[in-house]
Amino acid sequence: MSTTIMLIHGAWLNSRCWELWRRRYEALGYTVGTPDWPYDDRSPAELRTSPRTELASLGQREIIDHYARQVQALAEPPILIGHSFGGVIVQHLLDRGLGLCGVAIDPAPTPGVPLGLHAIVSALPVFLDLGSWKRTKTMTRRFFRTRFAQTAPKDQADALYDRYVVPTPGKVYWDGILKPIKIRWDNPVRAPLLLVAGSKDLIADASMTAAIFRKQRRAPSATELKTYPERSHWTCMDNGWEEVADFTLDWAVRHARPASQSPAASLAA
Repeated sequence: MSTTIMLIHGAWLNSRCWELWRRRYEALGYTVGTPDWPYDDRSPAELRTSPRTELASLGQREIIDHYARQVQALAEPPILIGHSFGGVIVQHLLDRGLGLCGVAIDPAPTPGVPLGLHAIVSALPVFLDLGSWKRTKTMTRRFFRTRFAQTAPKDQADALYDRYVVPTPGKVYWDGILKPIKIRWDNPVRAPLLLVAGSKDLIADASMTAAIFRKQRRAPSATELKTYPERSHWTCMDNGWEEVADFTLDWAVRHARPASQSPAASLAA
């Protein structure tokens, strides 16, 4: 059984968003990696003040390829856990035969699945900004407080924003429409996958996650859906995050396939 976990962040955040989960899993004896997207490897405050110019041209394929290289460089195949667009990345990595199992928490829009209403509304600040496909964007404090983390304590919203929010390339959004990367839903080598949704999610609708689940369960490996009725897109850091982290790890440990059955491991042998 692998003792390596890779945590993959989504848009608007960098690896700092996993600091609580990383400490919790490391205390249990796991080796936990939290790689940043390319050009995202500074503090959120530094990134907001002076984002790298290269970040603006970063697209979905470059990010997915970046994580594929990170996985392949590990000493053993990992458990993959991703949030938001990180949940989409997890699905693509599994589709490539990487990882022993995957968990996609509040996954962002995934090619081949109809967009949810909340996902459409939440993407409008990017799509209504002409030229956003070649620029970085930073969510507003109001958007963070009312949609991204609307269940977080109101008196903590500004401090949470300052600690975690980073710029994101608009190209990541446009690629989802103009250059979608297909997933083979019935992939016979895809490792087990858990999808986690929150009924109060105003970024990635719970109904959209359920639709992804219905597509993904065409694969022969274990595929399950867990929906939390009172949780939002901020679920990995909101009050009660420990329950989500523990459930996620318990499911992954119970369902992870042996490392010897990993297609990537077979190719490397």
